[in-house]
Amino acid sequence: MVVRTIEGAKFAQMVLLGANHLTNNATMIDALNVFPVPDGDTGTNMNLSMTSGAAEVKKLENETVTIVSEAFAKGLLMGARGNSGVILSQLFRGFAKGVNGAQVLDTKTFAKALQTGVNTAYKAVMKPVEGTILTVAKDTAKKAVELAETTDDIILFMEGVLKASKKSLAYTPELLPVLKEVGVVDSGGQGLVVIYEGFLASLKGEALPESANATVEMDDLVNAEHHKLVQDYMRTEDIEFGYCTEFMVKFEDEKLKEHPYDEEAFRQELSELGDSLLVVSDDEIIKVHVHVEYPGQAIDLGQRFGSFISIKVENMREQHTSIVGEQVKTKAKPKKKQDYAIVSVAMGDGLKELLESLGASVVIQGGQTMNPSTQDITHAIEEAHAKRVIILPNNKNIVMAAEQAAELSKDEVVVVPTKTIPQGMSALLAFHPDSTLETNKANMLEASKQVKTGQITYAVRDTQIDGLTIENGNFMGLADGKIITTGTDKLDVIKQLLADLVTEEDEIVTILQGEDAADEEIAIIESYIQVEFEDLEIEVHKGNQPIYSYIFAIE
Repeated sequence: MVVRTIEGAKFAQMVLLGANHLTNNATMIDALNVFPVPDGDTGTNMNLSMTSGAAEVKKLENETVTIVSEAFAKGLLMGARGNSGVILSQLFRGFAKGVNGAQVLDTKTFAKALQTGVNTAYKAVMKPVEGTILTVAKDTAKKAVELAETTDDIILFMEGVLKASKKSLAYTPELLPVLKEVGVVDSGGQGLVVIYEGFLASLKGEALPESANATVEMDDLVNAEHHKLVQDYMRTEDIEFGYCTEFMVKFEDEKLKEHPYDEEAFRQELSELGDSLLVVSDDEIIKVHVHVEYPGQAIDLGQRFGSFISIKVENMREQHTSIVGEQVKTKAKPKKKQDYAIVSVAMGDGLKELLESLGASVVIQGGQTMNPSTQDITHAIEEAHAKRVIILPNNKNIVMAAEQAAELSKDEVVVVPTKTIPQGMSALLAFHPDSTLETNKANMLEASKQVKTGQITYAVRDTQIDGLTIENGNFMGLADGKIITTGTDKLDVIKQLLADLVTEEDEIVTILQGEDAADEEIAIIESYIQVEFEDLEIEVHKGNQPIYSYIFAIE
């Protein structure tokens, strides 16, 4: 049987099966991460991002391909976690642009959408690296355009797309030397291949292993994530605005003539009705999420610009009671916005307290094992409740999500792209409340470059990288993110790391003690530093961070 077009409902099924297949393979994709540290980034981040996009698609019924694509793209955007999740969201954001206006997908429209997705993703990445998910997407889209000229059979087309993606994935080690050295393909590219596998299986009516279980897990995750700020910090009777109101409006020219759309003005109108406001719009659609007491007022404001694609209103007081009961945990909200706030990211109660003591207004719990999503960072910006906000990601895999959240915010928000906790600490010390936002960004970025970061962790797999042979379970010393020493004795690895990092010009070393680091070890480390680097001042803080037994800040 030849299939020449895909309707919206069928494309929605493809998205859902692609998400389920990614869920089932997330652990495998995590295992492809080049560094042998126990980070679990790529598979986890792509899975959570894809889950968010699929959750939006599940809300729709019998819609066009355009609407399904837009909902998928918006869900991915708000749920994007880590670099892999952000790039995935940009690929399908561009896909939605390429599909725009179509009722159904044929091979040429599908190919155009894949190519538009690649163009959008490459523009979003400041310095694209070949041999990654970007390359796999690019090579696949190029082949898709060729296939669309020779066949109108969607199934044959998708089989060719999948074959091209697998071929490109297999070649990634030739483009990125570190992949070849370790002997793996790119993890993000593998995730994209898995999604395409789900798409094809859905088209052919083939079930994927454990897809039913994956759907249940996805629903549970969405339910657990939704409105977590309200559930965690308020009693039922303290909910001021009781109705979660969400709607999407498709612009109509006739209505826009009478009521021209201005996103900032529209956002301001909605803000006067409630809180927890998110407004996302493009040339065709507005997506609104807001908590209000009178949903009809918000809906009426949206209807001025066009027709509704979807509307959802939930009673949060009933929802809150059924989910968390009457747990008492209130959260104060400033009535007036402060001039400045700093949002930082860290994993571990001790690090959270330390960053707050240095001036961080809000600390998001996250880091190597769990990168916060765009929406998590957006919520933190809202919680900070300031006119000007500075974000310190403190992890290279969180920078893109932070920048995406900054773009979505209605406030003045900038990102200082700190990649480690010590860099974040130095940046905080350079902040001055009387300086402009741009001056603070420049000064904080420069300060972050003046500190050296050492980290002690353990290997989760055998590998060879940068000339080192690393065995599963070995301890590793990282200098500014690069593995420079490894061994079976933790203290020996620490001494080798410090010997490499510390120079005569350095004056102070700050030791951040992880959750698995013993006080006895700290005493030995301090003694070693005092003997080997007698002029070096030592500070010790209990960071309680996972993954890294010790983090050293040297300056």
